Amino acid sequence: MSIQRVREYFKEYGMENRIQEFQVSSATVELAAQALHCDPERIAKTLSFMVKDRVVLVVTAGDMKIDNSKYKAQFGTKAKMLSPDDAEILVGHKVGGVCPFGVKEGVEIYLDVSLKRFETIFPACGSANSAIELTISELEKYSGFLEWVEVCKGY
Repeated sequence: MSIQRVREYFKEYGMENRIQEFQVSSATVELAAQALHCDPERIAKTLSFMVKDRVVLVVTAGDMKIDNSKYKAQFGTKAKMLSPDDAEILVGHKVGGVCPFGVKEGVEIYLDVSLKRFETIFPACGSANSAIELTISELEKYSGFLEWVEVCKGY
């Protein structure tokens, strides 16, 4: 189970008890915001893409959408999201629980600058009913990200 992999990942840092599991779905930004009683933009959504032969995750603020021209300038190709089946196979998490923690080896992680406007954000933890509250510096530390990018519209 994907959430167990994330729990084991955070256990290395003594943070597994910070993972929140809900009785309701948190599979979308709106549902996660309701479950957490926070603004939707503070949900850190993780989008999965295929960039040539690489699997790429981009973590953005919940109110953001990918800007195709910025994405192409950053990654050198048109944005092509993974199908739900491919996301589970290639990333290791099902859509609705995709996160930058406990992913399969070789998955590249990027953080979008839209997240920097918040003190804390809520990424999923490998299931469609989980999240963890992290500061931006904690997200940087625990996500294993490669770099900050700016690939969203209106930001």
